[in-house]
Amino acid sequence: MKDKNVLVTGGAGFIGSHVVRLFVEKYPNYHIFNLDALTYAGNLESLKVIENKANYTFIKGDITDEVFINQLFQDYKFDSIIHLAAESHVDRSIEDPLVFVKTNVIGTMVLLNAFKNTWKDNFENKLFYHISTDEVYGTLGETGLFTEITSYDPNSPYSASKASSDHFVRAYGETYGMPYVITNCSNNYGQNQFPEKLIPLFINNIINNKPLPVYDDGNYTRDWLYVKDHAVAIDLVFHEGKKHETYNIGGFNEWKNIDLVTLLCQQMDQKLERVKGTSGKLITYVKDRPGHDLRYAIDASKINKELGWKPSVTFEEGLNKTIDWYLSNEAWLQSVTSGDYQSYYQKQYRN
Repeated sequence: MKDKNVLVTGGAGFIGSHVVRLFVEKYPNYHIFNLDALTYAGNLESLKVIENKANYTFIKGDITDEVFINQLFQDYKFDSIIHLAAESHVDRSIEDPLVFVKTNVIGTMVLLNAFKNTWKDNFENKLFYHISTDEVYGTLGETGLFTEITSYDPNSPYSASKASSDHFVRAYGETYGMPYVITNCSNNYGQNQFPEKLIPLFINNIINNKPLPVYDDGNYTRDWLYVKDHAVAIDLVFHEGKKHETYNIGGFNEWKNIDLVTLLCQQMDQKLERVKGTSGKLITYVKDRPGHDLRYAIDASKINKELGWKPSVTFEEGLNKTIDWYLSNEAWLQSVTSGDYQSYYQKQYRN
């Protein structure tokens, strides 16, 4: 396998850290450059196991900084990009939409321009891999699945910003002949996820006997994907996916929020040796958020048929592994919830 200079944006984030570790360890002849701004959701402690590897370089920086990004491309001549850096929390997008436009749209544009200008008409063996979300498709009713040809219909500032970035990637492919692939994934869960998302938030709240805030009646439905399965899918698409194609990645795991939370409470009671039903008493129904999509569900048959990918675990198995990891890494959980994890960067990269 030929040498590559691969830029992973957002590689200190939840999904990104899993992808970086996989690529650094699996492809010693690739040099993996991890570009991350280290906002609240970026955590270098997730990458300790590979931080001293010869084929790994961390770069602190902002994808919206055009001068900085252009200089990076001049210095390192990245031939491949796996673009994960994004603001991704819907509630935060409702509070401050412009931050999502800046990072998710302008940041993607800066990377697209840098990639295009670096390689111009010499795109052979080059790839811009853009990671997106199923939320760009909007909402489903009680039936149906999102496919790669489902029309876009975003309903939140977050999903609108990701939809916009998807369109720009495709436009650069059509206008400039730039090789790209796009994947749209369902809700990820697993180890190292920042506890603003449902599963780690509720694990942390149960540990600390805090309320479990469930929107409205809890009947919103999501498709859940174990993050390690997502990293494997990204690896497959990166190496074997057809250029100018989109692949939907889903877990075939549809769960209503209230059913998921109930299962989580049951598993937590067992693992914490609490009386059955203890954690369930923490469930608290709260006012619904604006523009809340009823149901997401991915049809992942294309990536299964073309690349042979399928989830390796059931949701129950993945959730069990996830809970075990958080319970075994309470120091990490306390660190990220307090903000102390930022000190790791200062200590390691004070210069």
